Amino acid sequence: MPIQDTTASVITPEQLLEHWQGHRRVTRRAIEAFSDVQLRNFSLGGMRPFGEMAMEVISMAVPCLRGLVNGDWTMGTRDVPPTKSELLALWDEATEEINTLWAQVPAQKWQENVMAFGQYAGPAFQTILYVIDNEIHHRGQGFVYLRALGIEPPAFYDRS
Repeated sequence: MPIQDTTASVITPEQLLEHWQGHRRVTRRAIEAFSDVQLRNFSLGGMRPFGEMAMEVISMAVPCLRGLVNGDWTMGTRDVPPTKSELLALWDEATEEINTLWAQVPAQKWQENVMAFGQYAGPAFQTILYVIDNEIHHRGQGFVYLRALGIEPPAFYDRS
């Protein structure tokens, strides 16, 4: 559907970033709830272990913003590090880089059409919304894993 009015605003880029970072804080707590072994090996129904899902999220987030800032749409690595602490360190590095890159996205860029990763065409804001939705989707899978392991997942609504 074509964008009709690019001056209308429901949410600012800064509010969207805070919304996303709130989700990232919940996902980080989900990663923390797993043991090293569970993070790398536990799965259900043919789904990937949560460590692989978390690495997919990491591999898309910063590269997506790099693409918006400087046109470099190179996907990040998806190799799961050997320990949860190393995965969390990568998560935290990505969080800081997201904040840095976000500030470099020109305001008009959000409405521009982009070709993310050479294959996904659409407005830049939709690309970011996809990355956020993908994280939420995989976190939901992780929550199912945690419940199957008898572990209470973090409250999804507590984004502090």
